[in-house]
Amino acid sequence: MSYPKALYLDEAGESSGIFRPASAGPDLTIGGTAVHYLGTGASTGGQFGLYRWEMGPKPSGPAPHFHRTISESFFVLSGTVRLFDGRSQIDATEGDFLHVPAGGVHSFRNESGEPASMLLLFAPGAPREAYFEELGAIVAEGRQLSDAEWTDLYLRHDQYMV
Repeated sequence: MSYPKALYLDEAGESSGIFRPASAGPDLTIGGTAVHYLGTGASTGGQFGLYRWEMGPKPSGPAPHFHRTISESFFVLSGTVRLFDGRSQIDATEGDFLHVPAGGVHSFRNESGEPASMLLLFAPGAPREAYFEELGAIVAEGRQLSDAEWTDLYLRHDQYMV
């Protein structure tokens, strides 16, 4: 494995960092989950998307699925999150990490009855915010989608349910 092609070609570096303080509030709430957009695909030049999920004590999380265009990684910050790696359910706790390449079946769910927090990393950086925001609106409005509507939503956002 070698380094990828250079993305920056000038002779001197530049001041281009983007800081987000820990005190910044969530960008979105989906049910009892606060979602923080730490680094979106747009803000990272498409290199990755990084999100902090702060889940409340009620069970929440998607059913098993896979993505065709992106990998997804999970890093548990606090609490217990049930991660599915395509083979088995793992009750992951603080410091546990799971990487799922594109095409890998996975899911996550907080079933502990306690709050839990984790980082989600997508690479490359896809526009996942649109998917999260659409889910947030569905939950907030209490809408019930038909199977066809769910299929359309998932197809538009590279999410294939199994």
